[in-house]
Amino acid sequence: MNRPEPPEQHSPDQDLRTRLVDVGVDLVSREGVGALTLREIARRAGVSHGAPRRYFPTHLELLSAIAHRGFTDLGVRVTAGRARGDASADPRGQVAELAGVYLEFALENPGMYELMFRHDLLESGHLRLRDTSLPLFGVLVDLIGRARPDSDARAVAGALWANLHGIAQLWRWGSLQLATGVADFAPLLRTTLDAHLGPRAAR
Repeated sequence: MNRPEPPEQHSPDQDLRTRLVDVGVDLVSREGVGALTLREIARRAGVSHGAPRRYFPTHLELLSAIAHRGFTDLGVRVTAGRARGDASADPRGQVAELAGVYLEFALENPGMYELMFRHDLLESGHLRLRDTSLPLFGVLVDLIGRARPDSDARAVAGALWANLHGIAQLWRWGSLQLATGVADFAPLLRTTLDAHLGPRAAR
């Protein structure tokens, strides 16, 4: 008779490291990036204010670990969105799906979204955040290359991403709703896609 495998054991160090990141993820979702101090994260994790330094020697390393969770979550959402359709058909529709997922993530997680794209974190190289974020951009470049084979797909993807980032930020501030009078970002997204990919062909 085979004995069941014992449950995977985690060292106290691993558990505390994970708890610190968990606390940071919760804190940024509730109170924003400004609340992510080492002292506050330690307090909410129930450890001394110097304890996080044992696992994250610098503040940037802890922030990078928190941001990494955000990129992982966004990546899961993108994968799920692509799985809902036929990955070999209608690349323009897939760009629209990806853009919608991106905007929804940004608007549902404003604190995490702000943290993820902080230049100092991406430049620091901690946890290879660039290696986590760039594949998502690569998905967009690939889809645009198939939707507009005559274009410089990387340049179009960069312009589209910047446009989406602007929509997310201005929508969160309430500026776009005030200026356009719309209560849903869907019309703005359609117009943005038309601007970068051309109007959808009539069927």
